[in-house]
Amino acid sequence: MITSITPLGEGNVNETYQVICQENIFQDQILQKQILQEQLLRRYVMQRINTTVFPRPELVMANINVLANHVASRPLERGWVMPTAVPIRNSDQTWLEREGQFWRMLTFVENAQTLQTIRSSQEAQQVGRGLGVFHHLVSDIPADALADTLPGFHVTPGYFQSFKDGLAKAVATPPFSISPELEACLKFVDQRAGRVDVLEAALARGELQTRAIHGDPKVNNVMLCSTSGRALAMIDLDTVKPGLVHYDIGDCCRSGCNRQGEETEDLDSVFFDLGLCEAILDGYLSAAKETLSSKDFDYIYDAIHLITFELGLRFLTDHLAGNIYFKVNRPTHNLHRARVQFKLVESIEQQESSIRTIVERLRP
Repeated sequence: MITSITPLGEGNVNETYQVICQENIFQDQILQKQILQEQLLRRYVMQRINTTVFPRPELVMANINVLANHVASRPLERGWVMPTAVPIRNSDQTWLEREGQFWRMLTFVENAQTLQTIRSSQEAQQVGRGLGVFHHLVSDIPADALADTLPGFHVTPGYFQSFKDGLAKAVATPPFSISPELEACLKFVDQRAGRVDVLEAALARGELQTRAIHGDPKVNNVMLCSTSGRALAMIDLDTVKPGLVHYDIGDCCRSGCNRQGEETEDLDSVFFDLGLCEAILDGYLSAAKETLSSKDFDYIYDAIHLITFELGLRFLTDHLAGNIYFKVNRPTHNLHRARVQFKLVESIEQQESSIRTIVERLRP
């Protein structure tokens, strides 16, 4: 029996709710010759998937099920939890489609918390370790066993082309005006256009390889134990797909090393924290270093720089398109988000040599 349904989390894409159910547990007490009934409150995560973002949600669920079945077949890191889809009653199907809406239920990770921003090197180390454990667990899933649910997702040259197309369309649609903030962003993008293919070019040369990735390993998608602070789960698995692990590594650092977070209003306070970067990478490599090649290490700095630029580009493109992808609370919200990411890119560029030194120090 459902006792409550309440909104959960701060996601930008899906609608998410916490569902609390009261379930009856029967215990056969042989010695007392009686049946005792206990009531257990159990929590679940219910979501309505945004089918504009995920036009093939059944493939999203198929990937989550591949992941769950694979992980169930191998020993888990101590205390690690993998969220799984809850099948419909009397069915093996793990989603429900009604009136054009796509719903699913996932298991709830108990005694856990997520962070919006990292506050210490200890938290940073665990956030990195969480992604590392995840990559270690999925490292032997063949890339072709997963559907590409978001073609072009984390392929920066594609986002750059979408930006150029969106800008041309916006300019041709009156009334269009360029604010000083928008003009600065457009100039920023133009100055870095020549670096958007650094990872895809390495993939084409055979220096990097396609593997199973999480796709969105920002700080608040790593769950930490509320008691010990130890990483125990990766959530928001909708973006699991074939891709370059570098986008995951870079995104984890991008998200974790900006102490002010993506939504800060204070642009002057945005910077890339080297101490947190080292802690994240150290935690990540403690679990996943055996899955990386020497060439993989060569492109870690590029990944951190590129994914930060990519997200800013995506925010900017959505602003030009009228805010159709990311949830916003004002017309210029995505423009401001882009400015935050571009400020972070500048900080990363200013510290390139230091970041590369950290990577070399941690290289096996």
